Amino acid sequence: MTPASDPHHLLYERYRGPTNRSRKLEAYYTLKPLMPRGLQLALRRAYAPRQARAPFPSWPFEPSLVEHRDAQLLERVRASGADRLAFVNYWPERKRFASVLTHDVEGPAGVANVMRVIELERRYGFVSSWNFVAEWYPIPDGLFDAVRAAGCEVGLHGILHDGKLFSNRSTFEANLPKIAHYMEAWGVAGFRSPATGRNAAWMHELPVDYDSSFPDSDPFEPQPGGCCSIMPFFFGDVVELPITLPQDHTVFEILRSPGIELWRRKTEWLTANHGLVNIIVHPDYVVAQRNLDRYEAFLAYLAEHDDGWHALPRDAARWWRERDALSIGDDGQVAGRTSFCASVAYASERDGQLAVEL
Repeated sequence: MTPASDPHHLLYERYRGPTNRSRKLEAYYTLKPLMPRGLQLALRRAYAPRQARAPFPSWPFEPSLVEHRDAQLLERVRASGADRLAFVNYWPERKRFASVLTHDVEGPAGVANVMRVIELERRYGFVSSWNFVAEWYPIPDGLFDAVRAAGCEVGLHGILHDGKLFSNRSTFEANLPKIAHYMEAWGVAGFRSPATGRNAAWMHELPVDYDSSFPDSDPFEPQPGGCCSIMPFFFGDVVELPITLPQDHTVFEILRSPGIELWRRKTEWLTANHGLVNIIVHPDYVVAQRNLDRYEAFLAYLAEHDDGWHALPRDAARWWRERDALSIGDDGQVAGRTSFCASVAYASERDGQLAVEL
């Protein structure tokens, strides 16, 4: 089955075959606590060139669903018989793309570094989301209040960071009441699975407003692959916000990239295709000043893009949910109720190709 006949084949990672976690992944999490950190990194670095050559989804750009989306819109333009076709813009405020900054806190060093990173982001006018593991490390009293007072968002990063949430059905079901408890107790909307573990057939059961555990394309994670989408989509009532930039650990430690060229190149492609720029930066990995400096360079680069909607993940998810119910009325304007500034975009055909005007 191809994305042209059913995009869910890619969105739900059905191209990967059975959804049960592989023996290699089980072995990884069994042996990982026993391996010195240096050995873990050495093994992953040695394996990275082979991972990067995975034939599908291609990395760092997988265009299948972008091409499918644009081909469908071009078909609608041609079927309309008009010079251009109005549709609800992908993002509010006539913006070309959207961006969210997200952070997964993995241990005490990350906890201690939260406010330092927030202060850095504030200097560039950004706010971000902070995903904490509920029962993996102490969370100081008042930290959530400080994060929220800075205009940021708190999210849940699982109950334990042991990579077992999706290992089997019984473990997943046993975690659901705990996830529901912390979502309510913390007053949060969003979830990200530890180590981006996932099972597309189960995501709709999560008691969350949105999830952000699926990369668009990532061959380097313990569970490689991706949903191939640079746009939000749905698992039942759960909005999925795909992770669309290489993770900081991959850039800093696995590939040992000296700068932010990977992030820049991918962001350029995402913005050109009206996508969601969704980055994970772990406060645990930017304790070292050299890594924090690279993150600052990315913030400075992103701040230059005034054609982007820079939002919290909860707002991006709410917009996508509301946009799904909007349409273009007979008067050519956006019809339907939304709490955002929705706008009309226009699609046309130029030299046989789709052109979008905001």
